[in-house]
Amino acid sequence: MGSGQVTSSEPFDFQGKHVTVAGLGVSGVPAAKVLHGLGAVVTVVNDGADERARAQAAELEALGITVRLGDGDTLPEGTELIVTAPGWKPDKPLFTAARDAGVEIWGDVELAWRLRGPDAADWLAVTGTNGKTTTVQMLASILKAAGLRTAAVGNIGVSLLDAVLGEEKYDVLAVELSSYQLHWAPSLRAHSAAVLNLAPDHLDWHGSMEAYAADKGRIYEGNRIACVYNVADKATEDLVREADVEEGCRAIGFTLGTPAPSQLGVVEGILVDRAFVENRQKNAQELAEVADVNPPAPHNIANALAAAALARAYGVPAKAVRDGLRAFTPDAHRIAHVADVDGVAYVDDSKATNTHAAEASLAAYESIVWIAGGLAKGAVFDELVAKAAKRLRGAVLIGADRALIREALARHAPEVPVVDLDRTDTGAMRAAVQEARRLARPGDTVLLAPACASMDMFVNYNKRGDAFADAVRELGSAEG
Repeated sequence: MGSGQVTSSEPFDFQGKHVTVAGLGVSGVPAAKVLHGLGAVVTVVNDGADERARAQAAELEALGITVRLGDGDTLPEGTELIVTAPGWKPDKPLFTAARDAGVEIWGDVELAWRLRGPDAADWLAVTGTNGKTTTVQMLASILKAAGLRTAAVGNIGVSLLDAVLGEEKYDVLAVELSSYQLHWAPSLRAHSAAVLNLAPDHLDWHGSMEAYAADKGRIYEGNRIACVYNVADKATEDLVREADVEEGCRAIGFTLGTPAPSQLGVVEGILVDRAFVENRQKNAQELAEVADVNPPAPHNIANALAAAALARAYGVPAKAVRDGLRAFTPDAHRIAHVADVDGVAYVDDSKATNTHAAEASLAAYESIVWIAGGLAKGAVFDELVAKAAKRLRGAVLIGADRALIREALARHAPEVPVVDLDRTDTGAMRAAVQEARRLARPGDTVLLAPACASMDMFVNYNKRGDAFADAVRELGSAEG
């Protein structure tokens, strides 16, 4: 399997151990507090020293934790273990020094995994370039419908440390894991896991597509029951083949077509299981209807099949799959219909922060005025634009790296009118929506699917989506 540090998953005694926590932030502060509570001598190092960092540092120092602001590169003397925030790059000088000194590096996921009790909940784990959050939420909804005590945790907002150490007892956890988190979680061994898809993303962090894929593939290591892969994405199946799993663990595919044995798929509008049934050569179990999936866009049906496969691997009955999918409502900013104005639909998919997500979104509509742009994170847009060209009525480009999309449009869709908005002020999104309205005709969809991250202009993709929705509602109210 992929290269990286080898580690044992033996219980670790933190009493008196010198542990360095790399990074404050959402994972660093709870990790520092937990480690301190376990008797470790904790030093937190952080690159920045802004107001938020100083406030977090003061909170930790009041507990007796040492914090070093403005220097995240030097290894504190005597460090015996590093626990890092997932986003810190592997090539950071701090980590090079740690590796040279033979010091192990864990992420917060690894820490949570090591701190589980003897009767800990199983983990059903999900990764992939796109669809992770939706799939994990669908999975949690299905598990709840089966009467299991569960929660959607991990990269999704609920800290795994809280889930593992909190008062509440769980039967099973639906765990979203990013490639960053998997990179720093060498001893994680899930009950079953899924890689939904693989497309170039975060290559600036991982260094290469191979390294990115290898980190995603770590999710399959040591799986006991099922490694769930995407039949339409051969790279996910390759990762299953390379994984070192427990004896008897099965490869389970999901497909939008008719499933072969050991797969879940779709037959005449029905989601069916040919993996977790008696005599799977001849039999299939009906799970739900396509209409039970919200929204029933192709990529979201794939998410539902992946969630169903993990739930079935855990022994959940078919009825709970249907009930769980019916009860699920997607998060905001994921292909959310905002309004119709003058016969034009306005759709917010601000969550499409990379080309793969934007491609799924663009494939869902026939005639589109596309609002795109932001931080490209090393992405290229030729393939995306070439695939979508025939659907594009026009494009409005915003953000720092919009020139990359403009050039791809010039190469692959030269006849599509393009508005290039060279502004980053708070009114930029309103201007983008007004330009899109000018380009759109009745029956078109104005689609915010930026294919880029938002941080050049907005705090996060939620704020970007909110700005779009506000601008659309202004159009509607100007009508009335």
